[in-house]
Amino acid sequence: MSRLIRTFAALAALGLAMGCSSAPGVDEASVVRRAPGDGAPARSPFWVDPASPAAQQIELWNRQGRTADAELLKRIADQPAALWPAGEDPGSIIRAATSAAAQDGRTTLFVAYDIPHRDCGQHSAGGADDASAYRTWIGRFADALADSKALVILEPDAVAHIVDGCTPGEYHAEREQLLSEAIVRLKQQPNTKVYLDAGNPAWIEEPGKLVEPLRRAGIAGADGFSLNVSNFQTDAVTKKYGVELSRDLGGKHFVIDSSRNGNGPLSGDRGEAWCNPPGRALGTRPTTETGESALDAYLWIKRPGESDGECRGGPAAGQWWPDYALGLARNSKA
Repeated sequence: MSRLIRTFAALAALGLAMGCSSAPGVDEASVVRRAPGDGAPARSPFWVDPASPAAQQIELWNRQGRTADAELLKRIADQPAALWPAGEDPGSIIRAATSAAAQDGRTTLFVAYDIPHRDCGQHSAGGADDASAYRTWIGRFADALADSKALVILEPDAVAHIVDGCTPGEYHAEREQLLSEAIVRLKQQPNTKVYLDAGNPAWIEEPGKLVEPLRRAGIAGADGFSLNVSNFQTDAVTKKYGVELSRDLGGKHFVIDSSRNGNGPLSGDRGEAWCNPPGRALGTRPTTETGESALDAYLWIKRPGESDGECRGGPAAGQWWPDYALGLARNSKA
């Protein structure tokens, strides 16, 4: 395998029945520089990581003679996907990625995912130990962004877990305060856009229930909100939901995670549909051409091919799963 391509360090992921965001982590060594314009996707201003697990898998399969499968996997490897920096100091990962992206004049996608009491103690339990630790972490995150062009998805599921009651009530006020402060801190970076996560249409079915918690969490200072992170709701359903929530929030813009929603959600019990559902497909490629004024972009926030958890034969949450990735690519209509 190429010396330039290093292994990603897969980290914990979350998997609430309706939320199911998962958080892959990145080793700084895996973020590789590339020549300007090399492999950049058409119509997307976002940076493509040439050392992604999909890119590594392609190289391996080509060496093994699985050239047809390797070619299919380019449908994932050639597209930009968000990085989920983790650990006490995410700075080195962020700086490496933004430096590489700057060579192309492109924007790097990130997910900030370290809120205390994360995932209500479930699949991706963890996060910062307390409020003070979180403030330190988000400060390091923001410092590393400096003046680079970046788009940050802030704390998948954190607000929705307040609304559905999964996060105990004694933590609500602190969480909303921390999210509000995080938005302020991240927006001090001159070229950073911030989208506070708002779950998905199958989770909090009435978008109006999100309005006040989002306001208390500082949505006014953000560029907008994100929807469908690590989930499978269709573009049409999610866009309709987003437009309604946008109106309730005075016109706030939003982005949609379309990484795995090409075939929509798995039918049947929604309590099981979130975790490595079979027969899913890649969705709309990342683009800012959305046809809807309030919808800023379709993004691949969940990294396609990384497991939702140890269900249906999958590895631990956030771990690369080649067979699942291949299925997503094979079922893709693109």
